[in-house]
Amino acid sequence: MAKRRKLSAPSTEDLTRMEEEFRRETSSASAMAPIAQVAAEAARSVPVTDPDVRAENARNAVSAKVLRDSEAAGLLIREIPLEQINPEDMVRDRAMLAEDDMMELRTSIAANGLRLPIELYELAEPVGDCRFGILSGYRRFKAVSALLALTADAKYSTIKSLIRQPGSVPEAFAAMVEENEVRAGLSPFERGRISSLAVQMGVFASTEEAVNAMFSAASKAKRSKIRSFALIFEELGDLMAFPEALSEKQGLRLSAALRGGAEAALRDNLGSVIVEEAEAEWAVLEPQIAKFEDLSRDVKRGGRPAKKRVGSGATDGVKTSTGFSIRREEDSRGYLIRIGGRKVDHEMIDTLILELQRLLEAPK
Repeated sequence: MAKRRKLSAPSTEDLTRMEEEFRRETSSASAMAPIAQVAAEAARSVPVTDPDVRAENARNAVSAKVLRDSEAAGLLIREIPLEQINPEDMVRDRAMLAEDDMMELRTSIAANGLRLPIELYELAEPVGDCRFGILSGYRRFKAVSALLALTADAKYSTIKSLIRQPGSVPEAFAAMVEENEVRAGLSPFERGRISSLAVQMGVFASTEEAVNAMFSAASKAKRSKIRSFALIFEELGDLMAFPEALSEKQGLRLSAALRGGAEAALRDNLGSVIVEEAEAEWAVLEPQIAKFEDLSRDVKRGGRPAKKRVGSGATDGVKTSTGFSIRREEDSRGYLIRIGGRKVDHEMIDTLILELQRLLEAPK
């Protein structure tokens, strides 16, 4: 059997020696937990910042965000050099700029500065220095450009601008038209012209679609009139010198004649003379228009309408020299006029309704 070892309590000297050895072994080790030590080191590495400085930094961060958001929304006014703007990138709705109005605008800008910024959009493919096209403010751009050319003053080398990004080209056309309609109403011909040009450029599929998109706030009757003036631009725009001077009534008479087949005669009349003023141009057009109106009223050219056939509810009708057929029908509610033939569409019918209204109105 192994001999048991007798244990004895350590003496005071032994305890003192053991305590000193323990202190020596643990004096270099940190009593702080590892995660607490990492946090303490990170805190020591961050400089202590004054509370006022921290508040200013927070305000600056908020201001920077507001600035970025405003720029993205097109709300930030910037000074854009004129040389970076291509004013002709988009076909303009205003066909001509009256010199008297432009002189007044230049004088106002020279005296008071440009109070209202123009609206620009970024070009999909910049050309040279040109990076922007004009969405609205074409007249203001032209006025500032003229002042730069006249004075060579560097303050006219840039222009206050808002940079906007319309969702699509049709929206850009609509925005341009809306801006001019609000500030200075377009003439009837200018409305029809831009509608037709938008179709020719492939922005819209048809004149009706273009008119509905760009003049969405207009009444149905007004949109019909705009389409009538679009027809005038398409058929006679290359020959007329003063189309913007056409009144609404003159334009409707002219478009009705065009729809009735008078295009060739009207072009011959316009091409045979040189006119110096709007009144002289209308004097060239009006006789041919009146001739068409006389022919359209002359029912004898198609034969006198026969009496109503029993049970048929219609006459044999008439045929015009221009290829249209006109029939009178009757039912329990009254009389109907049925029109057929070439080029019959809703625009023509709208024009005829307006002409019937004119004929049935009491003389003024």
